Amino acid sequence: MSMQDPVADMLTRLRNAGMAVKQDVLVPESKMKTAIAEVLKSEGYIDDVAKEGEGVDRMLRLRLKYRSGVSVIEGIQRVSKPSRRVYCGSSDIPNVRNGLGIAILSTPKGVISGRVAKAENVGGEVLCYVW
Repeated sequence: MSMQDPVADMLTRLRNAGMAVKQDVLVPESKMKTAIAEVLKSEGYIDDVAKEGEGVDRMLRLRLKYRSGVSVIEGIQRVSKPSRRVYCGSSDIPNVRNGLGIAILSTPKGVISGRVAKAENVGGEVLCYVW
């Protein structure tokens, strides 16, 4: 069976690994998932991103970050789905949990966090919220 939404699968794997207090989580690699993982790393939600394998068997190993035994990622939610795309302009970028979380956007300048998108005055597709 083919996967309809690979990004949602990645977010679900992260959520489940955090609840199970796992050190690492393996995710099938793609450019979009690698870009999302890099944003999560730069914002401090995960410790490390590493690529493993060759060819079709390429995987991303994401090292989760914990504080006092609790995952730093308290919640993660997919916003734009294949069935319903959600876009926002540079002035409409959502404020997640009153600034305690981030929105991850796919913009013409690449996959970036909402804070960076506001600073660069660019909008795009809202991929997910992380808090």
